[in-house]
This record gives sequence, structure tokens and C-alpha cells, in this order.
Amino acid sequence: MRGGTVQINWHDLQPVLTLDFHPVSRRLATGGGDHDIKIWAIASDESEEKLPTASYVSSLSSHSSAVNVLRFSPSGENLASGADGGGIILWTLHSTDDGEAWKIHKSLLFHRKDVLDLQWSSDGSYLVSASVDNSCIIWDANKGVVQQMLEGHLHYVQGVAWDPLGQYIASLSSDRTCKIYANKPQGKSKNTEKMNFVCQHTLVKAELQNHDESKPPVKTHLFHDETLPSFFRRLAWSPDGSFLVLPAGLCKYSSEVINTAYILSRRDLSRPAIQLPGASKAIVAVRFCPIVFTLRGSQSEGLFKLPYRAVFAVATFNSLYVYDTESAAPILIHAGLHYAAITDIAWSPDAKYLSLSSRDGYCTIIEFENEELGQPHALSGKKEVTEGNVTCRNTKPPTVDSMEVDVSTRKIKKSGSPVGTVTPPPVLAENSTLRMKEGNVACEHAKPKADSMDVGVGASKAKTEASPMSVEVTPPPVSAQKSASSKPTKKRITPIAIN
Repeated sequence: MRGGTVQINWHDLQPVLTLDFHPVSRRLATGGGDHDIKIWAIASDESEEKLPTASYVSSLSSHSSAVNVLRFSPSGENLASGADGGGIILWTLHSTDDGEAWKIHKSLLFHRKDVLDLQWSSDGSYLVSASVDNSCIIWDANKGVVQQMLEGHLHYVQGVAWDPLGQYIASLSSDRTCKIYANKPQGKSKNTEKMNFVCQHTLVKAELQNHDESKPPVKTHLFHDETLPSFFRRLAWSPDGSFLVLPAGLCKYSSEVINTAYILSRRDLSRPAIQLPGASKAIVAVRFCPIVFTLRGSQSEGLFKLPYRAVFAVATFNSLYVYDTESAAPILIHAGLHYAAITDIAWSPDAKYLSLSSRDGYCTIIEFENEELGQPHALSGKKEVTEGNVTCRNTKPPTVDSMEVDVSTRKIKKSGSPVGTVTPPPVLAENSTLRMKEGNVACEHAKPKADSMDVGVGASKAKTEASPMSVEVTPPPVSAQKSASSKPTKKRITPIAIN
């Protein structure tokens, strides 16, 4: 694995606010404060000492304000971009004598204020957008019209994610709530059921049992408030739709505030099932690798009962953590990547590259060696992706109702500073806020510093409890006899200008 800052001043010294890889090629699109969208071709240098290169391909210049989000459609034929002021543009790829060109297909004008996030439906027929006007809008991408408005948030909607199986949409707002909308079609239009998303769950607060039993439980919010210095809370579904990861989470224990991300199982979207270990800074974005991998044989250490490994990246303001579903601790940590806040994450379709954008005007690209992340797991359905790191034949997503979170209690010890815990929060109360019973939370009070964090996965001890379930994960011991492969890769990268 190698990586670093491959280009400086991509957007005329302005912040780079978003980026996304084309789902078929290694084209990378970036958007930022200069109002432009730029397309780059990412390639590896034959020399192992040199970083990946980014070659300029073209610019898309029709927005009149900062571009906050852009996402390619699943087929790669279209690109959607959202900007300040509420404008969304749909671009279509055209072949030309010179190669390729992106031309405006539709302009979607209904949001009254800045668009902060958007995502396509799995078939590319619709997309959902999130805005500072406190609403989400579902758009018919073919007709360019509003299909449905999702209202109910009381502050900016800073993240939105469409379930790859098409049943749910999740939104995350600076009003400190996450809303889960379920599609409940009403009537038929031209022999097809009419889409109708209805709010099914709202995640707001948790209740912690007071140490003094004579006092009432203490209520605490699950998410940061509007003072979080980021416009983005980019949440993400796993590629198979089996679980959802929510950024901008926090836990309060006494006077200690711990940053975290929550994981919701598709089986029960009314409450988080797992809490990721605490990060030193607030988590602002989550992105899943589009490819799943075969198990490595350490399933006993994992928190999920899945027949394969899903890999996802979590970005804080200044650090990157990469997790997989077969281990409790991060498998990769990068710190000191940028001088300003990280804004977005993108994976290449072949899992060869992982890219980050930042407000400092830099972009970082991490390149993985062939099969460094593992052997691809064959899933039927999607077309084969063959380039560089993996060859993956994706098939129809498996039935995810059988997805389970491992309820075994795992105690992993480590000498030195504690890193955090992974704890499934407790059962939701009837009013759809989390209620936490005493004994269900195990969280170390010392927060790690990402640039000095060293986490591995050791032997685990299982213990099963009755509902509500509890999973405790504390840092493993550092053993001199342990192989290096049992620890996540740790590296500090300082941004530099590359000519």
C-alpha cells in the first residue's frame, strides 16, 4: 500500500468539497469552491517509489456556486452534482471524436437552499438529495421532476443514503436526528406501484442509567448538534444493504464525550446495533468499498455474521480509519493527511484506490496492492469489474434478512492507553428514542489520538447475554511474538506539493 497527496491546487486554491470515482473506469470527478467539476484519470506509476498520478481530462463548468456533492449513476452514464443555492445538474456522457464529453441533461431546481448530499437509486432511475432547506427530495432522473418531498427535519439535512435494495432512505441532520424512511407504495401508475416513502424510525436520544440509582436516568443525544464544524454528515449503506453506518455520533459518559459512528442492522433500523471505537475527532463521512471479499478465517473476532467481508472507510476531520466486518478494530489508520477538514471519500470500482478530498485544496489517493484487501467474493447480478486490484463478478444481493450482529461479548486487552469500545446500544423506547439499561455500555474514558493509535486484534472471549445484547471490545495486548499482519497498517502522511 502506498499513498499521498498527488496533486495540489486542483480547484484554484479553493476547498475540494466532494469527489467520486466512475463506477466502471478509473476516472475521478472532483468538485469544489471554484464552482467547477474536474475529471481526472488516475493511474499507477511503474516505479514503486512514486505515487499514483492524476491526469487532467476535462472540466464541467455550469454551476454558479460551490459544488458540494457529486455522484455518478450506477451505470456511469450520468453524473449528478449539487451546489450552493439549491441547484442540481444531471450530466450525461457523450462520445466525441476527441474521446468523451459530459453535457447537461437536466437541471433540477426546487431546493430553496444549498444541496449538501445526494445519492442515486440502485437502478439509476431516481436520486435523492439533501439540503440546507431542511428537506430531502426524491427526483425522477429521466423526467427531471420531483417525485416526493421528505420533510420533518428541523435543521440542515447534511447526509442522505438510499438503500441498495430500494426499500429504505436514511437521512442525517444537524437537528441531531437520523430518520429512516420506508417505501410503502400507494396505488399504481402505468401498471407500476407508485413510490411512497414514509418515516418509519427517528433516532434521537439514549438513556443512560445513573450511577446513583435513586436518581432518574440521564438522557443523552446520539449525534452532534449544529455546532459541529462541518456541513457534511455522509452516511452509507453496505453494498448488500444489510447494514447502515451513521457518522457524527457521540457518547457521553459523565463529563467525557467520545466521538463515534453507529451501525444499524437491517433487521432492526430503530436502534443502533454497534458503536464503533471512539475517534479523536468527529466523524464526518463514511463510504463502503464497492466490492466484498472472502472471509480470512478470523470470523470469531468479528461483530457480524456475514458470509463475506465488507470493507468501509470512516473519515474524521483529520484522520482515516478503514474497517472490515471480520474484525473489531480498524484494519488501517492514516493520520495527518491534510491541513484542513476532510470532506468526502471515494473508492475506485476495482478497490485499487481510496481517495479523500479536503478543504485545504488537496486530494489524497491511497493505492492498494493487488489483493491487499483480500480475495473478492463472487455475488451474482452486477457486471464484472476487472482492473488492477480485483476481478469481481457481483451477483444479485443475497437475502439480507438473515444478517445478524454477533452478540458474543469479546474482551480484548491491551497494555497502554485504551482506545475505545464497540457496544451495541440498548433497546429503543416506545417513543423511538434509545433507552440504555445499566450494564449495557462499556466504554473507556481515554480517547485515542489517531496519529499515535496502534490497534490489533487478538484472541477473544465469548459470552452470550439475554436481550438487550452487549458486545464489549477493548484494545488487544501488544505482543512481541505477534506477527505484523495482526495489526492494522499505521502511517502518517504530511501533504506536500508535487510538481
